[in-house]
Amino acid sequence: MLEQKTLDELWNFEDPALSEARFREAMTDPAYDAFERAELATQLGRAIGLQGRFEEADALLDALDAEEEPTIAVRILLERGRLLNSAGHPAMAVPLFEQAAEMGDLLGEDFLAVDALHMLAIADSGHQESWTRSALEYASAVDDSRTKRWMVSLHNNLGWAMYDDGRRTEAMVEFQLAEQWAERVGTEQQQQWAREAIAQCAKSLNLRG
Repeated sequence: MLEQKTLDELWNFEDPALSEARFREAMTDPAYDAFERAELATQLGRAIGLQGRFEEADALLDALDAEEEPTIAVRILLERGRLLNSAGHPAMAVPLFEQAAEMGDLLGEDFLAVDALHMLAIADSGHQESWTRSALEYASAVDDSRTKRWMVSLHNNLGWAMYDDGRRTEAMVEFQLAEQWAERVGTEQQQQWAREAIAQCAKSLNLRG
């Protein structure tokens, strides 16, 4: 199966149309085997879904055969869940993310397991903090630096949830943790976002004080 790094290089989340074009082109590359092309297709579906073409993305995922490769099955569950969540049906997405998290864990697909837990925190209204804590615990225990990068997003997401809930001091702790992880394993953009979050939260705390 493909390394997450390979998929990262094809993704541009700020431009899903460009990502779609890249995945379509990659799927024609004979260097990839059938399983790898199927894995690329799950990301093509995600890129299409990000453009609001939900039925087209769903049909693409329907056409994939995951019987012989369970990692593809996990990715299909994840992308189906994302489509439902984006289409305004988060409650329907929750059981798909739960299955993806369980299967990812059983398969040792740590990155996908944490991704599923992160999506549960988004889709399962009222349980964001508990799912995020579970994802943080999981990600902190793995050795892979790419999976560890989830620590940045998870602390950041939890920080903003606390911030919006008026828990500014707790939010600051989460933003500072996000910055620490960003410095260790994150991207330059994540480092910038962490600094900006800390600055905004500090300003808010000063105003409140």
